[in-house]
Amino acid sequence: MSKSLPYSMKDVHYDNAKFRQRSIFKVITQNMISSNAKRECIKCSTGKFLVLLMIFGVAYLMLTHTNNTLPSVGIAKNVGTEEGKNFFTDGSGRFRRFWRKPPRLPPLLSPDEIAARNKSINKSDKIDSGPDWKARQQRVKEAFIHAWSGYRNYSMGYDELMPLSKRGTDGLGGLGATIVDALDTAMIMGVDEVVHEAGSWIEKHLSERIDRKGQVNLFETTIRVLGGLLSAYHLSGGMHGGDATAKGPKPIVYLETAKNLADRLLIAFTSSPTAIPFSDVVLHDRSAHAAPDGLSSTAEVSTVQLEFNFLSSLTGDPKYSLESMKVLEHIKTKPKVKGLVPIYINPHTGEFSGENIRLGSRGDSYYEYLIKVWLQNPGSNFTYMHDMYIESMQGVKELLVKKSVPNGLVFVGELPYGPEGGFSPKMDHLVCFLPGTLALGATKGIMKEKAMKENLLTFEDLENLKLAEDLAKTCYEMYSVTSTGLAPEIAYFNLEGQKEGGPGGGNKNSQYVDDIIIKPADRHNLLRPETVESLFVLFRITEDPKYREWGWNIFEAFEKYTKVDSGGYTSLDDVTVLPPQRRDKMETFFLGETLKYLYLLFGSSDVIPLDEYVFNTEAHPLPIQGHARRK
Repeated sequence: MSKSLPYSMKDVHYDNAKFRQRSIFKVITQNMISSNAKRECIKCSTGKFLVLLMIFGVAYLMLTHTNNTLPSVGIAKNVGTEEGKNFFTDGSGRFRRFWRKPPRLPPLLSPDEIAARNKSINKSDKIDSGPDWKARQQRVKEAFIHAWSGYRNYSMGYDELMPLSKRGTDGLGGLGATIVDALDTAMIMGVDEVVHEAGSWIEKHLSERIDRKGQVNLFETTIRVLGGLLSAYHLSGGMHGGDATAKGPKPIVYLETAKNLADRLLIAFTSSPTAIPFSDVVLHDRSAHAAPDGLSSTAEVSTVQLEFNFLSSLTGDPKYSLESMKVLEHIKTKPKVKGLVPIYINPHTGEFSGENIRLGSRGDSYYEYLIKVWLQNPGSNFTYMHDMYIESMQGVKELLVKKSVPNGLVFVGELPYGPEGGFSPKMDHLVCFLPGTLALGATKGIMKEKAMKENLLTFEDLENLKLAEDLAKTCYEMYSVTSTGLAPEIAYFNLEGQKEGGPGGGNKNSQYVDDIIIKPADRHNLLRPETVESLFVLFRITEDPKYREWGWNIFEAFEKYTKVDSGGYTSLDDVTVLPPQRRDKMETFFLGETLKYLYLLFGSSDVIPLDEYVFNTEAHPLPIQGHARRK
């Protein structure tokens, strides 16, 4: 509430009467009544006559007076000298007032009431006169076509495009990863030409490559290639998931190719002495082995279950689900730090290795799949995964969430030496998946307004949703604090009593220039999707237009600084300087994730609804059980 008003409240009526001037008539009568003249006048007949005459005159004015209203047409041509009026009468012949009564002022509002009113007005203005989001969505579609054109023209069949040198490179095993990653994005956008080109290449070449290619990473191949094939199968009409079309091969081609790949990837599980799979698979001879250091990433071994579970449901063969779910069942039995786990695990012993706890690289998607696998399989015996997720998020809030100084950005740091070691205020861009995951875990994909009306949210759900929104703001500020408007790979945050020091992002107009530190080795941008992924999820759940605006700002920065005229988009070496130096690589996830999430952010919530689909960690939508026949 506001503090005491700057004037005395003595003798002021409830309805702000202080601001209404008293009439001359009231002044005269009150003086007459309060003076000796009152007693003298009413004693004589003349005085009584005058008093009665005055009373009748006032009564006449009151009876003949009506409120003046402006006509709907012909509003005053010459104010004060309108035709049909004179000084004493109005247009209807009634007596005019000799003075204007000042309007009543509205009751004073407290600062909180003023802020609430302005927020409501601003929100209404955004809804009524907002940007043309269909046009902006079309811009994202055009960006996708431009990215694909560069890949098709210079590197078709390779894993990735090097847009500056106009050639391809195989960094993911040589399975044409960009083609498979981009396919369901083209289907969602309705880019039929790309669907035909990508689908035809898969039909002619991918199975042959799977049969003869060498080493691939279990995790990367599962989330990009296997996930992309399964999503394409569903979206193209497999299991009646949509209307089958002539754009590309028949849906069964995608399923058969996925099954061939998964049968070879399974060797990573079956050849390991524990429930933890090896990290690498040699496709052509169906063998697997551990990484050179003998360890597997916790995130990698626990981020293949969505894909293998869906494949089992499609084929009716439980082996894919059984092998992959053994990992999470095993991790369930291992000791944790308030639900948090180290980022490495040993496939030879089944034990965690080291004490490093973080939600960035090698740790991130473990927490993501805990909630998503549970959401994918409602009514199943996977309830323990939801319990593990809830416990881990409590641990995140207790051990990893801090606020920066001087402006209080909420961020998620790391425990590089475990809970007994020091806290590091380091946050990877990869951590920006967390706002979307928290929001999804809170409402289960249902809009917040609906969930509130149906009393579906617990206090903890609301707390997690608030944390999601706070973290999303931090992730966006990691973009806006830089000269290019694009986020670095890693940021550090200043803490009370623990100043990192060092350079900022280059944008001195940012409010958070003193909160965020970007070290020289961390200034690159790889076209990553995590922030726009969270903006997409939060917009779907809250319908707050700011998430669209933030997404549009990020898209415009990509267009301005990463677009290559000859086709494609490129990574950057340093986002803090202008012009930024370019890195000559377009990651597959730019087409598979970043542009897909931006397109969905600007479009209708009916397309791939969050209560019917889960997105794997590479943004390939897979239907929730019970919705497999819905597109």
